[in-house]
Amino acid sequence: MSQLCVVDWSPADTEVWLRKEGFEDQTIHILCKVHQVNGKCLLSLNEQDFSLEPLNTLNLRDRKCLYLSVKALQRENHNSLVLLGISEVPTVTLYSPHHQYTKHDYSDYCDSDRVSPPASEDGRTQRLQPEIFKAFLAFCYVVAVTWITAFVMVIVHDRVPDMKKYPPLPDIFLDNVPHIPWAFDMCEITGTVLFTIWLMVLCFHKHRFILMRRFFALSGTVFLLRCITMLITSLSVPGAHLQCQPKNFTSREGVSLFSDLASKVSHAYVIWSGAGMSIQGVRTCGDYMFSGHTVALTMLNFFITEYTPRYLYFLHTLTWIMNMFGIFFILAAHEHYSIDVFVAFYITSRLFLYYHTLSNNQALMQRDYNRTRIWFPLFSFFEATVDGIVPNEYETPREIVLNLWSFIMCKFSAVRHQVLINTHKNNPVQRVSNSVLENNKTK
Repeated sequence: MSQLCVVDWSPADTEVWLRKEGFEDQTIHILCKVHQVNGKCLLSLNEQDFSLEPLNTLNLRDRKCLYLSVKALQRENHNSLVLLGISEVPTVTLYSPHHQYTKHDYSDYCDSDRVSPPASEDGRTQRLQPEIFKAFLAFCYVVAVTWITAFVMVIVHDRVPDMKKYPPLPDIFLDNVPHIPWAFDMCEITGTVLFTIWLMVLCFHKHRFILMRRFFALSGTVFLLRCITMLITSLSVPGAHLQCQPKNFTSREGVSLFSDLASKVSHAYVIWSGAGMSIQGVRTCGDYMFSGHTVALTMLNFFITEYTPRYLYFLHTLTWIMNMFGIFFILAAHEHYSIDVFVAFYITSRLFLYYHTLSNNQALMQRDYNRTRIWFPLFSFFEATVDGIVPNEYETPREIVLNLWSFIMCKFSAVRHQVLINTHKNNPVQRVSNSVLENNKTK
């Protein structure tokens, strides 16, 4: 009987179970001999059955004990109750902080195999793993995208429209604001200050690797989208002060395809190594839709305000002012059309908000999991283990040094232990000694 599922019990198996539970012979005779109660019948008993014949004819002791024993048996065999259709599958309560989810729980908002662990009452995650490998993959992703962007900028420079044939397009802002030559350098200096603030946040934030992978993933995605928009349509040069001439290497006679490609790669490396900044000596044309400088300013502003405490109003106000002034400097320098800046700010801010809305609210992520996995595969991979809002927790310099030292010592101890094990295995004298000891133990 112990090897059988309760559903497969015969009346004889039920009799063995009743005797084990300490019931009298009269009760066993009524249930097993007269009414042939088997395992399925036991599991399907309910409170109403105990008020009807033949259970209501049992004495009070046996009826109460049978009720308790049947309830315990049903709890132990809950899966069998579900298979028999007696019990319903438990419903997941997404908003209960104390509910323990299992892979068999179901909900209208999530797949059965995609139920995330519960978050705390304030929505903050209870467990966060640094996942350094994912941060490294995100870094490789953004490096690859910046290389692609630099190469695409070389291509669009070759396709820039002739300024004599295609004059600057009408623009409300550019037509009414005079050209300020030093404004673009001020924009890049503003971006450098924002980047320095962001590096300080990363340095002291407790969950720096999660922040890094999110920053790399979002930045890479926006700039990859920028590559597409630059290639699709080439806008005319926005100002006569910009000396833009196509660098069409293929038009030169005697230049092979390999030499042309090498020249473009060399030019792309100059752009990539200088981060596309004019203060680094980089000058590009044709990369107007949309503004990469606006993307960088907006992304840094949003990440700083998101991952610093809310009471730092001065810092948040400062980053927003720098973001807006940086955009103004771009337009004042007549380096981009107004539509370039507007589209860049809108796309960057919306993508940042969508990403963090899904990552902070797992109910939305689980509900649209299949759609998210198709349209935003990086998000599904990077945020698979994050189950709530990342708290803004910081470490002191002393804690950073201690954590770094502990990490180094842990790795050193692991390597040293592995070396000792390998030396121990490869030592023939030690192997003979171990063999003798094992033989002595056997004897």
